[in-house]
Amino acid sequence: MRIAVIGGGPGGLYFAYLWKKRHPEDQVDLFEQNPADATWGFGVVFSDQALEFLRADDPETVDAIAPHMESWKNITLNLRGESVEIDGVGFSSIGRLALLTILQERVRSTGVTPRFDTVMQSVDELRGYDLIVAADGLNSLVRRAFEGDFGTSLSYSSNKFVWYGTSKRFDTLSQTFVKTDRGAFNAHHYRYSPGMSTFLVECDAATWAAYGFADKSIEESQAICEDVFAATLDGHRLVSNKSVWRNFPWVWNEHWSFKNMVLLGDALHSAHFSIGSGTRLAIEDAIALVKALETESGIGAALARYESARKPIVQKLVDAARTSAFWYEHFPEHMKLPLLDFAYSYITRSGRIDDFRLRAMSPAFMARYAAAKGQS
Repeated sequence: MRIAVIGGGPGGLYFAYLWKKRHPEDQVDLFEQNPADATWGFGVVFSDQALEFLRADDPETVDAIAPHMESWKNITLNLRGESVEIDGVGFSSIGRLALLTILQERVRSTGVTPRFDTVMQSVDELRGYDLIVAADGLNSLVRRAFEGDFGTSLSYSSNKFVWYGTSKRFDTLSQTFVKTDRGAFNAHHYRYSPGMSTFLVECDAATWAAYGFADKSIEESQAICEDVFAATLDGHRLVSNKSVWRNFPWVWNEHWSFKNMVLLGDALHSAHFSIGSGTRLAIEDAIALVKALETESGIGAALARYESARKPIVQKLVDAARTSAFWYEHFPEHMKLPLLDFAYSYITRSGRIDDFRLRAMSPAFMARYAAAKGQS
């Protein structure tokens, strides 16, 4: 079988690696429009659950990634100069470029040579392939060419965000909420290497307008964010990597394949960064697609199986991501709550965690919360 993989992000690389490793007789060509060492953003996170899922299918890849990861067991929330830790929420992080480099090496180990700096102008360039795997991100060429056939929908969250890095090292995945005289800001920050952290800044549309960010340069916006979060950064600077303000895009496709073309990762669906599952979803999509192709004898039947088996799982997580994003769209209102009520609202925001699960997962926080509420 001849397979073309479009997109050299985690999902595309992992599918190419996994398929070629299991089917060395097949031809797999991977095309990526950017250079091998180019990436947008800084670090990516995996929950402990996500890593265990990957380990069950491919322990060798987890073992290759794990030494380069930073890990922690708590989340820290900072509000009005006070902090609260929510225990038992395990995450690990790795630099996005470090992750891509590891996956590129694994792809090459199977005999596939990724074709970087290769821009596709049309799907017609891929004639002759038995299967086209579109892992080409939010602006997917394949999806845009057949939006009606894929049943694509696209909308945007109202909040604005900008993705920075910083040399400030944070002990845990943290959230810092700051109120200024012109509005409220939130920063999502976590270390992804011994000397670097992700620092994603978010605000609502009213705050963004009040600061006039639409007319500010990248450097001016960065300076404002450094000033707003001066206490959090503790003398460290923000680092930009094409760090511009944007609205989070919600991509969904009712149909996951068309003819011999199939979508995965951000080309197929997007999940808000507040639940840290975008990279996980792309890799899990790749695993599910490989399994479906190995189960069915025909490509059409395999792509149908991929959608029917995977779609309910993704839909559930995307629904939770939307609920989480809605909480963030109203975070200035939540900031008015007492600290522990605010933390409880935060950790239950997606609807996936109830009191029973929270008591088992975060006993120290729930004991503190119950004591504050006068509960036994």
